[in-house]
Amino acid sequence: MSGSAQGDDGVTRKKVNVDNLGVVFLAELVGTALLVLLGCGVVANVALVKNKGFNGGFLMVNIGWGFAVFSGVIVSYNSGAHLNPAVTLGLVANGATEFGSGVPVNIVSILTYIAAQLLGAIIGAVFVWLAYKQHFDEEPDAANKLGVFSTGPAIRSYAWNLVTEIIGTFVLVFVVIGFGRQEPGGGLAALGALPVAILVIAIGASLGGPTGYAINPARDLGPRIAHALLPIKGKGASDWSYSWVPVVGPIIGGVLAGLAAVPLLPIIT
Repeated sequence: MSGSAQGDDGVTRKKVNVDNLGVVFLAELVGTALLVLLGCGVVANVALVKNKGFNGGFLMVNIGWGFAVFSGVIVSYNSGAHLNPAVTLGLVANGATEFGSGVPVNIVSILTYIAAQLLGAIIGAVFVWLAYKQHFDEEPDAANKLGVFSTGPAIRSYAWNLVTEIIGTFVLVFVVIGFGRQEPGGGLAALGALPVAILVIAIGASLGGPTGYAINPARDLGPRIAHALLPIKGKGASDWSYSWVPVVGPIIGGVLAGLAAVPLLPIIT
């Protein structure tokens, strides 16, 4: 539970309970790590040579990512299962005063969510490398190795790639907020594990082609950092020149969705 304190101006303000923040941090870390382990894992299965899922296709990747999100949500209900800085910031933009975990919204709680998501994504990516170590060694194409960890555009055009990420993330966050109107600040957990999995599959199938649909800054930046740090045999550069797109685009999309939901959802839902 969060406590409260009265300031010199006589206004009662909620204080963040450290125990609650610890639960939030652990839940977001574990949930995001599992999301990335299974999500990047399906990409590894499809992209790296000598795998049983080699050349499984984009549909397999979409389904795998959908159920990766499903799994992450299942194990992180105690934090509201944001698992994505764009979701966290979208809820803030929507005017949430508490996250679904009962933690009041302030700079400390926001940074706790985002730090846990980023660290969890790095950890998940490391486990993908460990699981597929021999296949990374056998894979001759450095671009395929990077593609396991992070997204890249089919046609490189930073402005249009940014637009694609904004649109995809807008859809994700707008639907999450719309579904969770009865549980403000609830994150992906408010939508439910299976519906959010279906939503992610739909976004991938419909909007994922141009950029690989990061729709989550932590999902792209965390594994990209892991790619840069890990001793992956024959790896190339981590494509930092593109790395800002799957970070900035989802943040803009999430915030716009949160803002748009304020006037629209009470009318249309």
